[in-house]
Amino acid sequence: MTETLDRRVRTYGGLGVAAAVLLLLWGHGGSPDSREFADPRPHTGVVYDDLYLEHRTTPGFPEHPRRVGAIVTRLRASGVMRHLLRVNPAPGPVEWITRIHSPAYVQRVRTAAESLGEGFAELDSPEVSISAKSYDVAVGAVAGVLGMVDDVMAGRVRNGFCAVRPPGHHALADRAMGFCIFNNVAIAARYLLEKHGLSRVLIVDWDVHHGNGTQAAFERDARVMYFSTHRSPWYPGTGGEDERGLGNILNVPLPTGSGDEAMRKAFEERLKPAARTFKPEFVLISAGFDAHRDDVLGGMNVTTGGYAKLTEIVKAIADVSCAGRLVSVLEGGYNLNALSRSVEAHVRVLMGD
Repeated sequence: MTETLDRRVRTYGGLGVAAAVLLLLWGHGGSPDSREFADPRPHTGVVYDDLYLEHRTTPGFPEHPRRVGAIVTRLRASGVMRHLLRVNPAPGPVEWITRIHSPAYVQRVRTAAESLGEGFAELDSPEVSISAKSYDVAVGAVAGVLGMVDDVMAGRVRNGFCAVRPPGHHALADRAMGFCIFNNVAIAARYLLEKHGLSRVLIVDWDVHHGNGTQAAFERDARVMYFSTHRSPWYPGTGGEDERGLGNILNVPLPTGSGDEAMRKAFEERLKPAARTFKPEFVLISAGFDAHRDDVLGGMNVTTGGYAKLTEIVKAIADVSCAGRLVSVLEGGYNLNALSRSVEAHVRVLMGD
């Protein structure tokens, strides 16, 4: 058995052992929690696994494993989890990671993590803390998102939420930034274009910070529309309204303290008309919940109900334009109570509750 497992783990190449074992277990129903998914025909999928807890960060660091743990605990306690379909990760994600990130950068991340033992290190800046399993976890996060994309495209689920970490929307082609290692959503968009042959993908980013990495990946590719609401001025200093790419970039910077009404207005008056013109064939959400009024980093005033409303608007766009095909991917959110409550509200809207 061990010899067979070792041989099969090697077939996954660049994933690293922990991520490869996870794929094998997921692909053969190995999760001990599979019985909690009781709904025989769910229409919303979920990606999560204990692997995502193994990206350990420096004590006191805002982005830490308890974020995903709080989300899963909340979805289970509320009964939502039993109505969701667990989605398996896609094999071979490294090939797709290198469609956004340079191979040299991907190798550098792997080498940096695997050399650490029990310690911590900074990757490119103090904003990105890594440990020995960080590469495996980051690859596993991409695998989970791509698996969700595959299942939505195949019609096995209508839409889905990916409770993955580390987040991704700041990551550049050859540099980690802002807690982010690999740009999960940008990779998913490229995957939709190149593997699934789509022509128009909409990315909606409501994280409190501008997704500079995602914008940089597609500002010269009109097949992707990137829409972002974010606090400004604020980290990372990008996201001005004058940054328009080929006309496919739509930034709506908002002042400190903005709340539900400002966000709703941006989505109703800026996103909806642009989406009607663009006619996306798939919608991706960079779902950061750090603009919540209780978040320790955000400085904004969005409520849990506000996130539900934003989800309704984006889901309606997907329903009208692309038969509901939508995948939401966790980005920021650092108050565990606000994060878990907001994710529950978000997922309930995706489910149609």
